[in-house]
Formats: sequence, C-alpha cells, structure tokens
Amino acid sequence: MTTAAAPESASQRVIKKYPNRRLYDTETSSYITLSEVKALVMKREPFEVRDVKTGDDITRSILLQIILEEEASGSPMFTAPVLESLIRFYGHAMQSFLGGYLEKNIQSLMDLQTRFAEQSKGLSPEMWTQFAALQTPAIQAMMGGSLDQSKALLTQMQEQMQKQTDQMLGAFGIKSKP
Repeated sequence: MTTAAAPESASQRVIKKYPNRRLYDTETSSYITLSEVKALVMKREPFEVRDVKTGDDITRSILLQIILEEEASGSPMFTAPVLESLIRFYGHAMQSFLGGYLEKNIQSLMDLQTRFAEQSKGLSPEMWTQFAALQTPAIQAMMGGSLDQSKALLTQMQEQMQKQTDQMLGAFGIKSKP
C-alpha cells in the first residue's frame, strides 16, 4: 500500500529511513538507532518515519521492529498463544474491531498506571513495598472488571453478527445451522 508523502509538520519530528536501513532524524540532523526511536516513544514525542525513496509513512513498521526487539530481549510481553490469536484475527470479520478494542484497553491500563503513579508519590521504599503489595489485588480486581466488561461486549457483538448473518442468509432463502 503506497501513500503520498504528507507535508512535514513543524510539531511532528520526521525521521527518514534510507535504503541502507539507517534512520536519519531531521530535527537533530543525525543518524539514530531504533533504541533512540524507542526513547522518543517513551518521551511521548510525536514523530513519523518516512521512506526516503517512496515517501511512504513507515512508522508502524519501525514501531513493530522495536516491539520485535523488545520481545526477543528476554522478557516478552506476548505469549505464543496470544500472538497466534492475534494472527488469526487478520482477514477475520472482527479484525477492524480488534484494533480499537486493544487500543481502548491499553489506554485504560495507561490511565490506571498514571493514577497509580500519582497515588504513590512521596512513598519511601518501605512504604512503596507495602503499598504495592496491597495494590496488586486491587489492580487485579479492576482489570478483572474490565475483562468482564470486554467479554460481555464481545459476546454481544458476536450475537449481533450472528443475527445479521441469519438475516442476510434469510434474504437469500438460506437458513443458517442452529
């Protein structure tokens, strides 16, 4: 999929990727590594990565490379079954839903993390240890509630899709299997 080069925004940092696989930061006028791109992500600095030859926005592929390196570094976030499940969603009717679903849940987790960090300011290491020990069940309970809501939403969507399928097939005189 080829996209036209978007005009460079003054507020958005542009990183150019050359055919030799090097990344050039136009803001600092220097070559950077994937680790430095990761640092930009961690600092929440807006940026985009453009292929020099085509002008295509390849930010997503660079971010995926960073995730791949992190996953290979020894403390992976995704298990093989989770990755297999993600792969199975490609080409599935629910593919477009999954992206938004994951994005909303990750945002909820980030909001929770922010609140947790705000509540824990000023704690000594000993107090932090005690606080963290008490928070684990609370966080699990909160995430459990979120998971229950997500499961209910998925079930509702699945039922709705089944009804729509039945209606569509019914219009052609075909009955779906019970």
